[in-house]
Amino acid sequence: MPGLSQKLTAAALVDKLAGRFRRAGLYYGHGTDNPRDDAAALVMHVLALQPDAPPSAWRRPVSKVAQARLAKLAERRIRERMPVPYLTQRCWFAGLPMHVDERVLVPRSPLAETIEQRFQPWIAPGRVRRICDIGTGSGCIAIACARAFPRARVDAVDISPEALQVALLNIATHRLGRRVRAVLSNHFSGLRGDTYDIIVSNPPYVGKTEMKGLPAEYRHEPALALAAGRDGLDSVRVLLGQAPRHLRAGGILVVEVGNTEHAVRRHFRRLPFTWLDFTRGGGGVFMLTREQLVQVR
Repeated sequence: MPGLSQKLTAAALVDKLAGRFRRAGLYYGHGTDNPRDDAAALVMHVLALQPDAPPSAWRRPVSKVAQARLAKLAERRIRERMPVPYLTQRCWFAGLPMHVDERVLVPRSPLAETIEQRFQPWIAPGRVRRICDIGTGSGCIAIACARAFPRARVDAVDISPEALQVALLNIATHRLGRRVRAVLSNHFSGLRGDTYDIIVSNPPYVGKTEMKGLPAEYRHEPALALAAGRDGLDSVRVLLGQAPRHLRAGGILVVEVGNTEHAVRRHFRRLPFTWLDFTRGGGGVFMLTREQLVQVR
């Protein structure tokens, strides 16, 4: 990193990196939406700074060793277009720390807000005993659900053995092995007759054309967790078709479909979707009850 000096502070390094990232024309969509936040995340990682670090921590001089380590990470961010969470192998979801690497998507779902609200007002939290997370990836949604519903058991389902390795690591870190079960399954195929109060999913929903145009940063993520056929609806079709037999009476299906929302509305016009709102941004998440799903079959 040109111009590094032992006298540079953490705050000054953020400024320098943000400028480099801005000039490099990077894409931001993996937990940040601007170069400064990306730069701050790298500096915080290298210096082990917490989000609530006092202002004085940002004014301290940074050693040449730390600056050199930061320079290497910044170079990879620019040269490889590597998302910052893969460089740090750490991110946050619903206020919980998660390990992430290239075996799983970088958690960034607005579902975190819904989980923190315990899926209210769509279901009474006190009645929830079983939850299923389809396409769990890092396990972030399943783990957040287990924390939000301490009396519930959660199945963390994924088709990828590699993704489940990451999920198991996070499950162990959060000491939830007794309540969160990792299940290798293509959607519901490995669940037999299991039923749930809540089925939640952030499935693949990127169509063929959109996949070709994704920024380079997304090439580091597993295509299996992104691509969903020609129109991006392959996984959504399975969820809508099979969820009713795995939902208990009064149970709910909550699915993120992102910018495929318009295609979902168009292809499934008979379904009375409730589209959720989020105070922290994001969208493309629908909710249906078991009864609503059954009525239109």
